[in-house]
Amino acid sequence: QVQLVESGGGSVQVGDNLTLSCVVSGYSVRSNCMAWFRQTPGKEREGVTHIATFSRTATADSFLGRFTISRDTAKNTLYLQMNSLKSEDTGTYFCARGRYAGCTWNRDDYLDWGQGTQVTVSS
Repeated sequence: QVQLVESGGGSVQVGDNLTLSCVVSGYSVRSNCMAWFRQTPGKEREGVTHIATFSRTATADSFLGRFTISRDTAKNTLYLQMNSLKSEDTGTYFCARGRYAGCTWNRDDYLDWGQGTQVTVSS
């Protein structure tokens, strides 16, 4: 059974750093594209960053230069390093497993999702 469990969210101040984790079970974190998405109230879930099987990464413009995706195959865990947080980064962050080795920003190309972890950034 495939399972993704996020953790690491919380309430922080503008400028702080935070690391989210997504522990994966039921398959290897390296076997498919893995991604982080963010959702805020009233808006669609949007892609933050993703990493393909062959390790190519991409990050959405809003987060570029501040957020970094990585994975630890020994721990079968996906990470999101969030630096220099802004108030507009607030939202619920989800990790997701893609259908393919390569990645897209299309939510329909993701098979499995975690339950989400809340990040609140205040000034």
